[in-house]
Amino acid sequence: MTNIYLRRSTINDLDEIVEIIDQAKQLLKNDGSPQWQSGDPSREILKSDIEQRISWVLLVDDKVAGVATLLDQPEPSYAQISAGNWNNTTQPYMTIHRVAVSADYRGQHLSKFLFSNLMTIAMELGFHNLRIDTHLKNQRMQRIAKNLGFEYRGIVNVSDPIDPSRLAYELNL
Repeated sequence: MTNIYLRRSTINDLDEIVEIIDQAKQLLKNDGSPQWQSGDPSREILKSDIEQRISWVLLVDDKVAGVATLLDQPEPSYAQISAGNWNNTTQPYMTIHRVAVSADYRGQHLSKFLFSNLMTIAMELGFHNLRIDTHLKNQRMQRIAKNLGFEYRGIVNVSDPIDPSRLAYELNL
């Protein structure tokens, strides 16, 4: 039986995380998406995520298969939303960023495990509201978000010099 679980990333995971993110950057580029094409998330950002203890890796039989960042502080780019609004503006929320699954594991629906575990962590920390954003051309992430119950809420702008516009999603547990 395959063992699939989530744990906090360590500095020893950094090279594998960078490789997974680089694979995701190439996949987005191949899809015609400008998301992650300006250099971010960089190795330095990913290392900082690990040092801040906000980076998580999904392990499949003890091999790093995916990565995500789970923030418990308000996302500054979410303060302004257009063409819609956040459903829950009174409770604190967690933001999921920098989600990627290794090319070696694509097509195995591991994003469901990754998100399910992140939701469990959020609930254990007392957060019932999760948010995520993605580019209009990132159909994969849009499909994942919708399949997991995230609702489209509007447009936010992130610090991306190529195209800052992102579709914003929210899940209230």
